[in-house]
Amino acid sequence: MPFLLALGLSTAAAAADELDDLFDLDADPAAPADAAGGLRLGGYADFGAAYTWPDESHWSKLRARLELGLSGRLGERSRYKLSARADVDGAYWLEDDYYHRRVRRDQRTDFMIREAYADFGAGDWEFRLGRQHVVWGEMVGLFFADVVSARDLREFFLPEFEALRTPQWAVRAEHFGSDTHFELLWIPAPSYDEIGEPGADFYPFALPAGTRVKDRKPSSGLSNTNWGLRVSRLIAGWDLSAFHYQSRDVSPTLYRVGGALELRHDRIRQTGLTMSKDLGSFVLKGEAVHTHGRSFLTADPAARYGLHASDTLDYVIGVDIPVRDVWRFNLQYYARVFYDHDRQMGNERHEGGMTFLVSRKFGDKLEAELLYVSSLNRSDYMLRPKLSYQITPEWRGVVGADVFGGRRDGIFGRYDDRDRVYVEFRRWF
Repeated sequence: MPFLLALGLSTAAAAADELDDLFDLDADPAAPADAAGGLRLGGYADFGAAYTWPDESHWSKLRARLELGLSGRLGERSRYKLSARADVDGAYWLEDDYYHRRVRRDQRTDFMIREAYADFGAGDWEFRLGRQHVVWGEMVGLFFADVVSARDLREFFLPEFEALRTPQWAVRAEHFGSDTHFELLWIPAPSYDEIGEPGADFYPFALPAGTRVKDRKPSSGLSNTNWGLRVSRLIAGWDLSAFHYQSRDVSPTLYRVGGALELRHDRIRQTGLTMSKDLGSFVLKGEAVHTHGRSFLTADPAARYGLHASDTLDYVIGVDIPVRDVWRFNLQYYARVFYDHDRQMGNERHEGGMTFLVSRKFGDKLEAELLYVSSLNRSDYMLRPKLSYQITPEWRGVVGADVFGGRRDGIFGRYDDRDRVYVEFRRWF
């Protein structure tokens, strides 16, 4: 994909905060849950339905999801957290005439260990061992500097962040100073993006349904582990960070090997910067990431594996403007620059786009939101109107639409026949 976008902008962070609150280990030590070493149980259940209407109208989601977790303390500076998630999607039983059998088999059911880690401290260092989320990005709704996370992309970038991200099995060490934060990371058994099967609604490559594509995940071994380091510092009100990360790319590259197709994960190096500053009436944020080692599809018949290698620079800058705690406006410009561009790659040397979000609260329960995302090179777009209603503190309902349009060679225009309306209900406990 030309850009690594994730576009559930406003409610994603709020939902993640609510989920984190369920496992808050800083609760009152006198609370009854602490009778068992601070053991806390929590999670959520939700149901989402989506109906896709262009071309052949069909149910594209009838999914029930349950996520459960427990957390607790092991000592004064040690704690643990365990959580898992299970999905069942009835659309892939009901629409057996629409979806290819490989798609139905891939998306009917799913189970994932979400988090399974232990924390402990030693001196000025904090350590986390196990399956965990590692979030390095600072932008609202964009995966640019957030290079560590794998993602479940079978529903494109439409779900909320806490559902989209796939944790990594990692060893993380952090040092917290007064103004400086150091982070060291090693991932011995990486997770990778889940993109589904050809014929799925949001499969990222233009392949006919039923096409056989071999998914060649990297083998275990030190040469296929990931590692990175990051330093952050507060300077004159600017929150600045820099990082370097070497990994097998979480995103697959499509190789043409003889007459066969294979998904492989290239060895890449990424170096990046993030910044943010509260300027009173608005917040300014930006990110830039240089990537070496990634290859891209090309129409050049002489290209080995049908790919052309190019270093890239991804960057984004945006402003977030709240107005009287009722309105919120967010505007961002993002781009990718190809250093070794070739005309047959199917894109331009400089690819840019923009996002615009406006949301309005009506009291404490109802919020209306409109998100528009567009590629400026191809004028393709995605439009997402949405209404969220907090029925009770534990219950939330959402109704909305996802509309795609524009040129078919664009990241959004390729899904022009995937427009859908949806409804979601969630219960936290």
